Amino acid sequence: MESNIKDSERLVWVDVIRFFAILMVIGVHCIDPFYISPAMKGIPEYTSWAAIYGSFFRPSVPLFTMMTGLLLLPVKQPMGAFYKKRIYRILFPVIIWSFLYNIFPYLTGVFGLPKEIIGDFFCYTQGSESQALGDSLKDVAMIPFQFSFKENHMWYMYLLLGLYLYMPIFSAWIEKATNKEKRIYLLIWFISLFLPYMAAYIAPLFGVRYLFGEATWNAFGLFYYFAGFNGYLILGHVLKQMKDLDWKKTLSICIVLFAVGYYVTFSGFSAAAANPEATESDMELFFTFCSPNVAIMTAAVFLLLKKVHIRNKTLVHLLANMTKCGFGIYIIHYFVVGPFFLLIGPSSLPIPLQVPVMAICIFAVSWAFTAVVYRLLEKKAVYIMG
Repeated sequence: MESNIKDSERLVWVDVIRFFAILMVIGVHCIDPFYISPAMKGIPEYTSWAAIYGSFFRPSVPLFTMMTGLLLLPVKQPMGAFYKKRIYRILFPVIIWSFLYNIFPYLTGVFGLPKEIIGDFFCYTQGSESQALGDSLKDVAMIPFQFSFKENHMWYMYLLLGLYLYMPIFSAWIEKATNKEKRIYLLIWFISLFLPYMAAYIAPLFGVRYLFGEATWNAFGLFYYFAGFNGYLILGHVLKQMKDLDWKKTLSICIVLFAVGYYVTFSGFSAAAANPEATESDMELFFTFCSPNVAIMTAAVFLLLKKVHIRNKTLVHLLANMTKCGFGIYIIHYFVVGPFFLLIGPSSLPIPLQVPVMAICIFAVSWAFTAVVYRLLEKKAVYIMG
């Protein structure tokens, strides 16, 4: 989410990618109530549009990870300096906002609000949250170890911290590796993306539970050391350096890649959603970020947006400000997803338009709030908004 690039060297197309990635993330969270909210659950049209939009927005988080790789690899700072600059900057906002999300149920009780409002704000709690101070403090105590259903989006913060810890070590290889060696790494990584499907569909054919050396006593199989989001780090690094094709070739390749990935993602999720016996794991299988279908969709979006050139100074300035506020937008937007769904969901607005309208409104409110905090606190705002 952060960059080594100064304003004078700004890559505007990266700001464009960040803009779409943030909108996609917010869009993903806008569809959560479509198939989780008790009021909407079971309404076929809401479920259908959840599948349509949810599949379309899957490149969201991988795009963020790719930007981290393209902007920060190879790491030029000593390990200690890198950790101090990167980890400290996100650690304090994560702790502050995780605390606010988890103390929210208690505050609703303090202000005499009904318990149901917790579920209205955070659909994954499904009304099971307590307004007792002790229960909120238990969730606060868990912040160093895990996120809660009230701050579902914070899972990425744990991932990002892990990537930051790993990057100075990974960077030593990046600096020495040839382009061919990097492509070999990406090939093995791409093979590893099939593991969720192999575990779900191939392993049962042979009557086994684990594949490639995994067992009850070993979770680290054959492809383990190539798997995960670190592949997106190097994918962003490699695609940044790749020679650009002309618009026609780029558009043709991207349309094919995105269409194939989207078809697999949409078909798989729709089939799981239509199955009344599907488990939560079944529902998430084709939405998995580290899967081949999502990876090729992400690469398509990245390559297409990399071709965007903006010279209008006003737009460039707005995109730069949005990038400055990007971490804050991400970290606070989940607070207003529920309220906007309550406002727009029951309205007469056609269901296909509800997600885009919600996403734009949530994005605008979150950006405005973050910008105001930066305006009021200036440099000190980084400790709150990142």
